[in-house]
Amino acid sequence: MQPFIPWAWRDPAMLLGRDRLPEEGRGESIQADEEAGASLAGFHVEATDGGIGSIDEATHEVGEAYLVVDTGPWIFGRKVLLPAGTVQNVDHTERKVYVDRTKDQIKNSPEYDKETFGTPEYRERVGTYYTDSYRVPPPPL
Repeated sequence: MQPFIPWAWRDPAMLLGRDRLPEEGRGESIQADEEAGASLAGFHVEATDGGIGSIDEATHEVGEAYLVVDTGPWIFGRKVLLPAGTVQNVDHTERKVYVDRTKDQIKNSPEYDKETFGTPEYRERVGTYYTDSYRVPPPPL
């Protein structure tokens, strides 16, 4: 199995243990590609146990894609950076992004720092936090 890279969008083929997906169903794939190019700013973010805020900004840089989520009053107006690899699903109709983390895991993540978020050190700290959270399962609900 390939190592997990938190900054990469999920590759469905990798999740199925394949090198690539079969060619059938390309119409749906083309539609998904078109929707993926749309801005996600303003979409609501849903953790595994409920809503956590809305997307302030999103990038689609290969290997470094992320979401900046404004948690609003839920965590006292704090912003967090979520690597694209935490995204499970995007519902363009409902304008929601579903991530594979709990509210507490996101609450305990390193705070978004507008001044240093582009530095390798900050990205390493955030990436390590989310990679490590895959190794430790969340407590049962």
